[in-house]
Amino acid sequence: MAGLADYTAKTAVVTGASSGIGAEFGRQLARRGARVALVARRRDRLELLATEIANAGGASSVHVCDVAQRAAVEATCREVVQQWGGVDLLINNAGYGRHILVKDHDVEDIERMMQTNYMGAVYWMKSVLPIMRARGSGWMVNISSLAGAMPQPDEAAYSATKFALSALSEALAYEVAPLGIHVMVVHPALVRTEMFTPEVMARLPSAAANSFIEPDAFVTATLRALGRGELSIVVPRRFRAVTLLRALSPRVIGGALARIKLRAIPDLMR
Repeated sequence: MAGLADYTAKTAVVTGASSGIGAEFGRQLARRGARVALVARRRDRLELLATEIANAGGASSVHVCDVAQRAAVEATCREVVQQWGGVDLLINNAGYGRHILVKDHDVEDIERMMQTNYMGAVYWMKSVLPIMRARGSGWMVNISSLAGAMPQPDEAAYSATKFALSALSEALAYEVAPLGIHVMVVHPALVRTEMFTPEVMARLPSAAANSFIEPDAFVTATLRALGRGELSIVVPRRFRAVTLLRALSPRVIGGALARIKLRAIPDLMR
């Protein structure tokens, strides 16, 4: 399956589109000529973004949906198809994380995180797959995390959801390639979004503050990789070396990462 470079008249679904990375995907895809179905829970944010896109000459639609609810996803997918005639591109971006030690992380939130970050993506992929199969073409982009390639202390449950998404994406890519469908998984390192509150930043090593990239740079790099037909990428690219080293020596690299991160956590021994 060739990469996607021409977005003209393509219909793209973007989940988690109310802020940060998802909102930036909405802007950039609309600028490239796509018709963008903006999906998230916060209608007011989505409507502001849709107005921004319209004022810039783009086309979009607003769809309020909690991706953790299978019925809601399936109904929203039907809405998108009814409005735009199909789905060419799915950007599975919706999700959330918490920087918290497992001993302090309640099971209910761990379940909710898996339901949102992993099953939400599953529901959308299963909803659009028949549409793409019928057309014999389509693209899916799943936003995982560097934590989905390297397990991160203080965000173990989040790492688990992203590992699951990465594994599913890479396996699915081989299953659907003969059907004309391309799946790419993306592992962002640190992207400056509202998820990184002062409370979260206080739990990160001080050097992390210098490693952030902006959402527009992340989205631009992702769409370029999709154009090349990549299957799995790390953004920024320089972090790929760390993931490769971990694959070669997981104990050494994982241990070094853990020591750096755990020094910044105030409640480790409480």
